[in-house]
Amino acid sequence: MKHLALALLYTAAAALANPALADTATAEALRDGDMKKLNFHSAPEAAGSSEFITFDGDPLSLSDWQGKWVLVNFWATWCAPCRKEMPMLSTLQEELGGDSFEVVTIATGRNPPPAMQSFFEEIGVDNLPLHRDPGSKLAREMGVLGLPITVILNPDGQEVARLRGDADWGSENAKAVLSALIGAES
Repeated sequence: MKHLALALLYTAAAALANPALADTATAEALRDGDMKKLNFHSAPEAAGSSEFITFDGDPLSLSDWQGKWVLVNFWATWCAPCRKEMPMLSTLQEELGGDSFEVVTIATGRNPPPAMQSFFEEIGVDNLPLHRDPGSKLAREMGVLGLPITVILNPDGQEVARLRGDADWGSENAKAVLSALIGAES
């Protein structure tokens, strides 16, 4: 507990010295467990601008979510860690989703729509989007190597953090980290 208090004190001092870090500094200091794998960038980075599509084929881009914090999860139907992680992302959307935050899932590569539907039905997820990046154009542009990959975008549409591999997004720690980010905008 003492270490957490010191980390928060140090983080607060750093954030006051550099307002550009204020949005992510507290969240970064709160990381524990699986969230230790969440790597915050020293400065926000450009996110991909390539289009991807809805389940029905309508065009989308990450800029469609500008104005809110977004957790973007790249996944595939053949990915076992994705199957483990997706219900936790669903819980996260259920508990934190709204005007300030949203979970956006994008199946990248060859994922036939019927297989995507079956994947979500089998794991009991019905509150996350079935967006597709069939040619992996967005994934390639964003340097997605291996799955799952999760990136966090700030309300300006910039990438502020990235996690490679699966994580327990339903954990209290994950919710605390994300709540710190979301609260930074209030």
